[in-house]
Amino acid sequence: MPDHLSSRVFAPGLLIQGFEPPLRLSLFKAIAFDMDSTLINIECIDEIADAVGKKAEVAAITEAAMRGEITDFKDSLRRRVALLAGVPAQALQEVYDNRLKLNPGAPELIAAARSAGLHTLLVSGGFTFFADRVRERLGMDEAHANTLEIEGGVLTGRVLGDIVDGEAKKRHLLDLCGRLGCPPHQSIAVGDGANDLPMMGAAGLSVAFHAKPKVREHAMVAINEGGLDRLLTLVP
Repeated sequence: MPDHLSSRVFAPGLLIQGFEPPLRLSLFKAIAFDMDSTLINIECIDEIADAVGKKAEVAAITEAAMRGEITDFKDSLRRRVALLAGVPAQALQEVYDNRLKLNPGAPELIAAARSAGLHTLLVSGGFTFFADRVRERLGMDEAHANTLEIEGGVLTGRVLGDIVDGEAKKRHLLDLCGRLGCPPHQSIAVGDGANDLPMMGAAGLSVAFHAKPKVREHAMVAINEGGLDRLLTLVP
């Protein structure tokens, strides 16, 4: 992935660096997506926190983590999840039903990738409750995310198992490439926050979608206006 190369405007709100389009989508074997603010329109943890009046507090930590100002994602996630202790589990369904929407172009890009034979991976520092539903809704092949602990119908404020952070996202992508028998340069990674940079750095094509400045700087493609399907103008 380019490191602070000079980018150029390919079209309004669409910047590229380090490669010359078009690249055929069929040249790639896998495509990995972040979920929150990439495939979907919200940061799920912020919306869950709203149920207990702590959205501003949690959202401030989320924003700092996504901008790369907090370097320990695992610690930032534990801090935020701890603030969710006591939230009724039904709040997760309410967030999914009432607040979560797919970002523009997500279904079209996923459909095109699947038609071209790519394995589609959702890998999120968010939560399995949402990731599993989004994976199914979009017809993606697999999803990996964090599991919220629930006891007696309420969130405990803890995460079960190992936390999916930036390095874990990268490992999931590389593991997928290993299973598919393809080199990492035949993969695409799409994200918006600092914890997406490791997997974006491992992929052959990195895509920043309405991303934080640090992510836009390093990505080979920066979609700053419009939907995810704008990638298809560069990689048809």
